[in-house]
Amino acid sequence: MQGMSERQYAAHVGLSRGAIQKAKAAERLVLYPDGSINAAASDARRAETTDPSKTRKPPTPKLKPVPEAAVAAVGDTLREQGLAVPAVGGGTTFLQAKTANEVLKAQERRIRLQKLKGELIERARALALVFRLAREERDAWVNWPARAAALMAAELSASCADVTGQQITVEPAAMQKVLERHVRAHLDELAEVRPDFR
Repeated sequence: MQGMSERQYAAHVGLSRGAIQKAKAAERLVLYPDGSINAAASDARRAETTDPSKTRKPPTPKLKPVPEAAVAAVGDTLREQGLAVPAVGGGTTFLQAKTANEVLKAQERRIRLQKLKGELIERARALALVFRLAREERDAWVNWPARAAALMAAELSASCADVTGQQITVEPAAMQKVLERHVRAHLDELAEVRPDFR
């Protein structure tokens, strides 16, 4: 066999064997006397007789534009690790993006491991717990004057005497009002404190 078989030529030009058989029947291929295909001559004849508008063009790769936020995130991740950061507007190399991706995966795995070990808790859960504890503390302080006023009034009445030596009685209701005023002022001061949970 001097030239290529139909199968070999089909692989050579990137067409199906059926398409090669049709081209052969239409005499668009150059054949040797033994029936094999002369590849170079057939390529030239096919180029001359083929309508350019009907040829399949190789698909152009569809590249999606990379959002600017993603490029900035790559730069931020590399900067956190002390690595070279892409220049502004200069674009990010594949190696830089891959390095940032590996760094982020390692950080994610470390955080997941810390959660599994119980070293980390969810932010929402921590905030809910702190809020519940603060509310319980506030309620305890708000109710404290009512409990303590009568006891304090009794102690003060027992230990106080006026100039004439007569015993002075302190009214529990008056004591409670004074205590409540001071406790509420203190709670208002505490309400001004705004811890930053970031």
